Amino acid sequence: MKINVYGKNLNVTDSLKEAAEKKIGKLNKYFYKDVEAKVVLHVEKLRQIVEITIPFNGTILRAEEITNDMYYSIDKAVDVLERQIRKYKTKLQNKKHSKESIKFENIEPLYEEDSPKIVKTKRFAIKPMNIEEAVLQMNLLRHNFFVFLNSESDEVNVLYKRKDNQYGLIEPELL
Repeated sequence: MKINVYGKNLNVTDSLKEAAEKKIGKLNKYFYKDVEAKVVLHVEKLRQIVEITIPFNGTILRAEEITNDMYYSIDKAVDVLERQIRKYKTKLQNKKHSKESIKFENIEPLYEEDSPKIVKTKRFAIKPMNIEEAVLQMNLLRHNFFVFLNSESDEVNVLYKRKDNQYGLIEPELL
């Protein structure tokens, strides 16, 4: 597994980089092929934040953890990724190309009593609008996300409110 460690508002020390590589390297047992893990370490006030992203064959594993200690954040993020692999073992196994990348014999299934169920379906008309209008509409509705037809691109976009009170925009792309 190739592990790229980056710092954001933080100078990544050798010991921090080695700790991240060692902990994340434990996930290597779950993959056949060499996959690339992107690790972003950053600090916001007293919050030590770790974001780990592992893309492989059209699937993305991602974990973000925030604690007061960067090393603990790394440990928690790796635990989250291991749980994701166990939880989605069956789904990953059924994916067409994932069999080439994941070592399923190394994954113990994680059984959960309550599997996710869709309990409500909502239909609504979407009208073309620009991004600024979508932000305004989302704030008026007091929602954390808003689906709209982007009048500039004529595509359906999703606007969402981030943890840092900024906004994110999802622009879907066909594979």
